[in-house]
Amino acid sequence: MCLGVPGRVISVRANIAVVDFFGVSREVRLELVDQPVEPGDYILNHVGYAIRKIPAEDVEGTLSLYERLLREADDDLMAADVRGEIAAGVRGGSDE
Repeated sequence: MCLGVPGRVISVRANIAVVDFFGVSREVRLELVDQPVEPGDYILNHVGYAIRKIPAEDVEGTLSLYERLLREADDDLMAADVRGEIAAGVRGGSDE
């Protein structure tokens, strides 16, 4: 299963953004994202690429859904995938 993970953009330099994913910072490539991205925006990340900018009106609902998923779905494959993406940031991303 493949799942994107939402995160808040901390900084942007050329085609790379540093993004905060639930307390884990990592670098994300911006070549695929559908709109310009700047600090404070939220993006949907998949395997190190921002694939979509999350519209401001959808951010709260999106984050709430993911936080609930991580909190309540211990054995769920989707939750495991999200946790794996976040853990990959700890191993492979930059930590600010």
